[in-house]
Amino acid sequence: MDFELSEEQRMFQDSARKIAEKHIRPELESHDRNRPLPKEAMLRMFQIFAREGLTAPRLPVELGGSGMRMLDYGVVFEQLPPVIANALLSFEVTVTRIGLGSEEEQRRRLLPDLIAGRKICCTGTTEPDIGSDARGVKTRVHADGDDLVINGRKMWVTNASISDLMVVTCSAGTDSSGRNLLQRVVAERAVSPYETREIETIGLRQGHLTEILFDNCRVPKHNALGSAGDAARMLTTTWNGNRPLLGLMAVGMAQRALDAAIGYAGMRRQFGRLIGSTQLVQERLADIATAVETSRLICYKALAEIDLGRRANGLSAMAKRYATTTCLQAVSLAMELHGAMGLSVELGLEELFRDARMLLVPDGTNEILALIVGRELTGIGAFRG
Repeated sequence: MDFELSEEQRMFQDSARKIAEKHIRPELESHDRNRPLPKEAMLRMFQIFAREGLTAPRLPVELGGSGMRMLDYGVVFEQLPPVIANALLSFEVTVTRIGLGSEEEQRRRLLPDLIAGRKICCTGTTEPDIGSDARGVKTRVHADGDDLVINGRKMWVTNASISDLMVVTCSAGTDSSGRNLLQRVVAERAVSPYETREIETIGLRQGHLTEILFDNCRVPKHNALGSAGDAARMLTTTWNGNRPLLGLMAVGMAQRALDAAIGYAGMRRQFGRLIGSTQLVQERLADIATAVETSRLICYKALAEIDLGRRANGLSAMAKRYATTTCLQAVSLAMELHGAMGLSVELGLEELFRDARMLLVPDGTNEILALIVGRELTGIGAFRG
């Protein structure tokens, strides 16, 4: 067992850090921190990611991807600014879902512009009253001549307002047991227009979290992916990778908060001494550092298990639940250590706190993740009778 990053992984990490500092952060800082970024700015960043092989890291080389190991991808992902990491995750996981769940003709037609960063994509699954229960989706799709017709509404979809295409999870009817047959359909906005509305949120405010309306949206039949009933498996497989990546987003935020807290403790004086010399402040720093280290390790472990081809449902759920919760607490501790300065917009910790709070919901709330872990431990599902 080796806990050291390899030389190659350190190179990945260093390269990602340099890209973030040279290209991504200046782009973010040139725009209003509280408004969604223009599509043109997002495309510039996705094209940077394309050159680095990050628009299709999970796809094998033969399908046009970079074929990265998930652990290597996680090492890179942690270094990216959170709002852009979140957008990239929505983008590349959609590319993965198209690449692994489509026919050769569909891949040839849909993937090149996405992998090159010339178009933006996303996946729409969650609905206004359907969150964690993906099998309960109410958005319907039915055949009508040469088209498929989609009716329904999706919520909380990252990138949708600036998207050129969306993979829509729909119900195509029910099976013999009365359960939804989930069908994935690609809606290309230029051919099959859909209406979008930005949702204002507590954090990740430069991102694009969106509500979508499909009102008799007509999609060519050749844009149906896979077969009815296979969508749940594809969603679960990709969620297992997403969860520790979201955990590493939280780790990256907590690491920044820790760095700021250490710096402040070494310069701020109270009662004639540096606050870093007091036992209570040292305990706070120890707690923050422990949260960062343990969270990073459990997320790396989950990604390594995926690379080994092992079942990672429980470990991935555990990693996201632990890392997002623990790192949110760590950022809060760092804010407290800074006193009144911790509350200032100027310092930036309040933005980290707001962004970190956003991560407790997507790809499984803490409650749902706990039930997934429980199911893996006991073999007994708590979701349905």
